[in-house]
Amino acid sequence: MMKKDLQNKNNVVVTIDENSGFCFGVVNAISKAEESLHSEDNLYCLGDIVHNSQEQERLSQLGLRVITHKDLTTIHNAKILLRAHGEPPETYRIAQENANFIIDASCPVVLRLQKKIKQAFESNPDAQIVIYGKIGHAEVNGLVGQTRGKAVVVENEQDAEKLDFTKDIVLFSQTTKSLEGFNKLIQFIKERMQKPASLVYYDTICRQVANRVVRIRRFASNFDLVLFVGDKKSSNGKVLFEECCKVNNNVHFISSAQDVDKSFLKNVKTIGICGATSTPKWLMEDVAKEIYLKMEDLNK
Repeated sequence: MMKKDLQNKNNVVVTIDENSGFCFGVVNAISKAEESLHSEDNLYCLGDIVHNSQEQERLSQLGLRVITHKDLTTIHNAKILLRAHGEPPETYRIAQENANFIIDASCPVVLRLQKKIKQAFESNPDAQIVIYGKIGHAEVNGLVGQTRGKAVVVENEQDAEKLDFTKDIVLFSQTTKSLEGFNKLIQFIKERMQKPASLVYYDTICRQVANRVVRIRRFASNFDLVLFVGDKKSSNGKVLFEECCKVNNNVHFISSAQDVDKSFLKNVKTIGICGATSTPKWLMEDVAKEIYLKMEDLNK
């Protein structure tokens, strides 16, 4: 589905992708932050609530203050928001010791995955718990924490070479990884397992996020020009931008309406605007407005 087309007097049609924008987990986290900030002057958030500097700035003006895990050890008697990515058990322990009140906005999909990993680790302590994910990513750190730091994180087949294929492997995936990449990794490990060791794997990829790959390809293929709105810190943004580029040769990555260049708009009649799971809808709408302003300048 696409948002209703917007058309100006120059017959240029601009369409905002309805499937782009915040996923459920981010919507929930921001909603909880705004609700708390209505009654409090300040709220601490452990890490960026969303990987988008424009949205971060909007929330900071409401009183949201971003802190690090190191900061958490020195803060007492405060409200701490845990973002959608989820946190390891150690974070809850430190917050409790410092008498902090936790507003837990961890995504339910992530929490279910954490529980599965913890159960797998405790039920078979000799098995290798393997997580297909981005090393150092906030969600992945929370998942590894369920195994007291013993889980092995692999980003690709090359990383998987370090696994011991003579020992049982229990494989999970970061919720936002690609299903295609996960299936390739499963096949790679299967081909190397040595009996009697076994491979057990769980598809823990969030379909709301995974389905965006197919949908954004379909969306991007329909336009003369595609403007992908995102933040350079967003891993999901990088992936989806690359998918757009696979089906359209005229795609530009921008972070704000100010990045819309008049040169992008020459000789195009259809423009698609899309973004990452961390891209706010209001930002894509601002880009659409800027396009029309630039179009008017071009035609003066």
